[in-house]
Amino acid sequence: MTIKPLLAWYDLWVGAFWDRKARKLIILGREMGLALEMADVQVESLVPPGLSGASIQDFMSGLPRFDAGMSERLKAAQGRGKVLRYVGRITARGEATVGLVELDRGHAFANMALTDNVVRFATGRYNTNALIVQGPGAGPEVTAGGVFADLLRLSAYLGAHI
Repeated sequence: MTIKPLLAWYDLWVGAFWDRKARKLIILGREMGLALEMADVQVESLVPPGLSGASIQDFMSGLPRFDAGMSERLKAAQGRGKVLRYVGRITARGEATVGLVELDRGHAFANMALTDNVVRFATGRYNTNALIVQGPGAGPEVTAGGVFADLLRLSAYLGAHI
């Protein structure tokens, strides 16, 4: 694979990662009756400032400059008995954020499987013991199967005999 296609993949992957988190919040918000758009979601990127538009070589060579800051953040959280997780949150007022947060080790998000989706509902009824909905996310195989099925459907729509 040449660098140009790899860079295109990298840009798509990084953009898709943040967008997926924000889109999930927008869907939940709209189900709550809120009129949310992508611009309404505040996103803390895990890509350090100055590296978001960098080439892969510059990104990889520049990344170690930010290790100390992230390490300090992790150690500080661990010192308070907490873990760091990348979390999307939405309030009843429509405040939507995606970012790295400190959570207690017993929090539902602190001990989830890598590809799980977890939604925690803290409501008037579920205020002292939040309602947790957890299950597997699509994962690479299911996602690839869905994309392939969409391609077959599109091909048939365009006249292919499959």
